[in-house]
Amino acid sequence: MNRYFIEVGYNGAQYSGFQVQENSHTVQAEIDRALSLLLRDAIASTGSSRTDAGVNARQNFLHFDTEVPLHPQFLYKVNAILPDDIVLKRIYQVPPDANSRFAALARSYEYTLYTHKDPFMKDRGYFFPYKMDIAALQEAAAVIKTYSDFTTFSKRNTQVKTYICKIMESSWTVEGERIVYNVTANRFLRGMVRGLVGTMLRVGRGKLSMDQFREAIESKDCTKADFAVPPQGLFLMNVQYPEGLLTPITFIP
Repeated sequence: MNRYFIEVGYNGAQYSGFQVQENSHTVQAEIDRALSLLLRDAIASTGSSRTDAGVNARQNFLHFDTEVPLHPQFLYKVNAILPDDIVLKRIYQVPPDANSRFAALARSYEYTLYTHKDPFMKDRGYFFPYKMDIAALQEAAAVIKTYSDFTTFSKRNTQVKTYICKIMESSWTVEGERIVYNVTANRFLRGMVRGLVGTMLRVGRGKLSMDQFREAIESKDCTKADFAVPPQGLFLMNVQYPEGLLTPITFIP
């Protein structure tokens, strides 16, 4: 039995999230269907990161096991089966005990706001034409790095044993009419990035002071966070693994 990691990207607009769900259209279900059709074997993959409904990914990973030899045009053939809004970018040979979820060292997300109406950004960002204090946004982002318990920013009905996350990067950048939040952590809770963004936007609009922002974090109460920002602005950008784990396989174009 061989184990493979696959690197994928997707536009999440038409999906009820990443993870396979009963009676729901999901990204992982489409990937498993394509793999199963090509390999003529029932494939049940494991994903590295579970994105919510409508959320996009520049890079996500899954792993699967099979005894079936991979076709020389494996990449081309899987992409021919997959819908247009999902792409299989690369496939890697990995050790049989490697797990795409638990081997990941960190994940990076971006959330994009755009301040002037732009039909080309409609599916890739959040139209937010309001005056904001960028310095206050940056201060709030820096405050986030001083905490480790993010219970406040986890949606209810989540099955996790701990709300502790290690934040490595948290900052805002302004690029013309785009305002982008960048965050990297060893793990994320359900709805966490959108909760952070929505709550920080209240700080940027002057509706929440920095002291109140800290109080919200320390309350460990999700009703103190604002999760109302839409999903299309959120992208999973990168999943980081230990050096040397991933050995790419080269296929015929």
